[in-house]
Amino acid sequence: MCTRLLYESGAGSFITARSMDWYEDLGSDLWFYPKGMKRDGGFGPGSVAWASTYGSVTLSGYDVGTADGMNEAGLVANLLYLAEADYAARSDDDRPRLSVGAWAQYALDNYATVAEAVAGLTAGSFQIIAPALPNGKAAGLHLSLSDSSGDSAIFEYLNGECVVHHGGEYKVMTNSPTYDEQLALTAYWGQIGGLSMLPGTNRAADRFVRTSFYLQSVPKFDDPRLATSAAFSIIRNASVPLGITDANAPNIASTIWRSVADHAARRYYFESAVSPNAFWVDLDNIDFAEGGQPQKLSLKEHPVFAGDVSDKFAPSQPFKWLAH
Repeated sequence: MCTRLLYESGAGSFITARSMDWYEDLGSDLWFYPKGMKRDGGFGPGSVAWASTYGSVTLSGYDVGTADGMNEAGLVANLLYLAEADYAARSDDDRPRLSVGAWAQYALDNYATVAEAVAGLTAGSFQIIAPALPNGKAAGLHLSLSDSSGDSAIFEYLNGECVVHHGGEYKVMTNSPTYDEQLALTAYWGQIGGLSMLPGTNRAADRFVRTSFYLQSVPKFDDPRLATSAAFSIIRNASVPLGITDANAPNIASTIWRSVADHAARRYYFESAVSPNAFWVDLDNIDFAEGGQPQKLSLKEHPVFAGDVSDKFAPSQPFKWLAH
């Protein structure tokens, strides 16, 4: 259920790629939000409140949350599923509340770098509330952030505590088990050597190992087109075939879309599992000026696009964060 990687090119630039693996269509749309937007955590009085410092291009999920995106400063956020997530929300906690659906957007709105985000998101100034998703499943999620310098951070709530792995060495993330256990499993496979044997199942631990190996093994291409292609090739390798079923693994989830974010070029790619083309948004072609309207490019009917779609967005009213 999802894979994320951070690729370094030969020119010293960075590209973040991720797959979205899920049991059903999330009804994702592309959005762009201007700077200066007034937002809240989704629970009315007692919610976190802020005005966005940075504009962003994002992908929604179920029309209740931001699942993925990049802001105009080059910060990228990816939400992935984590069964072990435990936010330990308490009725006697008087800190402002933030919907888990707004978690990634809060980071994109407020921070330009991973270091800034780590400082802000771990300050303990709010509590995350995670109601069940619209399909009834628990909203257990962990967050990855990356920026144009190659800095990276993984945020997991375990037993109510925010555990952070911060540093450019944390280039890969999948799902269960928790991140510290994933690192231990990958260290074991590193002793075997990927050219001898790699774990090949769709399990999160196996995808973590394969992605880590290929990320270390592919060239660091100088050419931006080849660098982007390398990131695409690795995330496609970690994807789960569409519609696959296994009676012994009823929770298996197919890859339904992929995103690739070029931090330096400020270009955000999207690829649906049921459409023939990848396409992209050039953030340089988006007007993020304060006072602008949020705009949406609907993807729910799986339209076929190619090239830059920056001019295809239309003004739209933002959805409400997951709060029920």
